[in-house]
Amino acid sequence: MVERIPHDAPVLIIGLGRFGAATAGQLDRLDREVLAVDENAGLVQKWSERVTHTVQADARSIDALRQIGAQDFSVAVVAVGSSVEASVLITANLVDLKIPQIWAKAISQSHGKILARIGANHVIYPEAEAGERVAHLVSGRMIDFIEFDDDFAIVKMYPPKPIRGVSLAESSVRRKYGITVVGVKSPGKEFTYATPDSVISNHDLIIVSGNSVDIEKFASLQA
Repeated sequence: MVERIPHDAPVLIIGLGRFGAATAGQLDRLDREVLAVDENAGLVQKWSERVTHTVQADARSIDALRQIGAQDFSVAVVAVGSSVEASVLITANLVDLKIPQIWAKAISQSHGKILARIGANHVIYPEAEAGERVAHLVSGRMIDFIEFDDDFAIVKMYPPKPIRGVSLAESSVRRKYGITVVGVKSPGKEFTYATPDSVISNHDLIIVSGNSVDIEKFASLQA
């Protein structure tokens, strides 16, 4: 049986570079207890007043991890990316300590495969994912783009011309374009759930979901 981890469980973050620091900072803003670990004393000092706990330690040593109580955490993030060897060793240590949920940053597909094989539950490619997201945003009328597994995406965008001025039922958007309009935001109003009777205007924003390729094609229908 898979262990159920509380949504507010404390998080162990190893590595206080840009990715690790950003993750620690955001978790702190969400009122999550964080123990941030780095072997760089300067980074530990810098973040000592910004997150719950910081400690200077070499996480490549499983004994050092035991001394700081790493084995008591249910969730850990390995944010070390510049050294593949260190990343792999730290992840292996966390697996040996039987931490249920391990998120690990990878800098390449081969790095990610190694992390997954040794026991990382989730492998993150922050640079690659950010690049893909920006590529989608600069290539069309998209304002925000979130892609999930299996190329499924949710996008905030301006409405393409073929669906403006008519109801969603009339535009047959799902049948013609293979995507679903989930929400609509008119100027000065909040987002509302879209219905078949929703009429989309030129100045509205819409939230759509579907296959990322279908959404790209839909977004290009501006003529």
